[in-house]
Amino acid sequence: MARHLGRLATLVASLVTFAGPAVAQVTPSAIDSTPAKQVFGALKDPAPMAARAIGFYSKGCLAGGEALPVNGKTWQAMRLSRNRNWGHPRLVAFLERFSAEVPTVSTWPGILVGDMAQPRGGPMLSGHASHQIGLDADIWLTPMPRREFTRDEREKVAATMIVRPDRLDVDKSVWTPSLVNVIRAAAQDDEVERVLVNAAIKKALCRDASGDRSWLQKVRPYWGHDYHMHVRISCPKDSPDCRPQDPVTPGEGCGAELDWWFSDANLHPKPPKEPPKPKPPMMLKDLPAACREVVLAP
Repeated sequence: MARHLGRLATLVASLVTFAGPAVAQVTPSAIDSTPAKQVFGALKDPAPMAARAIGFYSKGCLAGGEALPVNGKTWQAMRLSRNRNWGHPRLVAFLERFSAEVPTVSTWPGILVGDMAQPRGGPMLSGHASHQIGLDADIWLTPMPRREFTRDEREKVAATMIVRPDRLDVDKSVWTPSLVNVIRAAAQDDEVERVLVNAAIKKALCRDASGDRSWLQKVRPYWGHDYHMHVRISCPKDSPDCRPQDPVTPGEGCGAELDWWFSDANLHPKPPKEPPKPKPPMMLKDLPAACREVVLAP
C-alpha cells in the first residue's frame, strides 16, 4: 500500500509538471478524477512488465512497451519530442522487418515512422483516438532520405500531401508506382490486420493495383490519412486481454462502397442544427482494470 501511494504521489507530481495549474490540486486519493490522457501523457517510461497489449485499439494501454530506435538502416523515427515511438515488441519487429523490405519493392531507401504509442500506451493528449495498445503505427507516404535527419528536421519537415485539393483523387504529381508497392507490402504482411488510408488513396490503389489484388481487402478508407498510412497489427498471442477488431469486410472494397466517400454528404456535410455536446474525457476507470497496474508499475 505504501509503495502504491508513493507511486501515486510521484505520478501526481509528474501530472502537475506536465499539465500545469489545471491539475495542481490533484492528490493521490483523487488520481481517478484526472483524465486518462493526462495520466498516460505524464508517464515517460514503459511499465517494466511482461509485454502485453491490453484492451482495444482505442481503449486500452500497453505493458512492457519497447521503443523503436530513432534510427535504423531502413527507417527514421519522426517527431521525437512527442515520445510516441513506443509499441508492443511485435509492432517494433514488424516495422524493422517491413522497412527492410521497402527498398526491395520500391525506389525508397526506407521509411519515416510517425506516431506509434506512448510508453505505456493509453489515450493521448492530442492527435489520436486509437494508438493506445501499442499495435498501431503511422508510416509517412514520404520516402526516407539517404541521409540522417537532424532532430530539428524531424520536428519541422512535413510529410508529402498525397490527396488532391478537391479530395476526389490523388495528386498525380506525387503519386508513383513505389507508393503502390509500399502500401501493398504492408498489407501483405501476415501480422497486419488492416491499413487505413484516405479514400482518394484507396481509389488510386483500386485503379492501379495489378496482379494479385487480394491485399486490397486490408486497405480501408478513413478520414484523414492524407499523407500517411495507419498500419495496425493483430492482437499478439501473448496478450489475452487484447480485444481484436472486427474482421475486414470481404472483397477488394473498390466498388459502390467506396462511392460514399466522394459524395457531398461526406465531403460537404451540412452543419448540425445544434452543436453536439462534448464527450466527457476518458478516465482511468473507463479502461481495462489491468491498466491501473500499468500506471502504478514503478
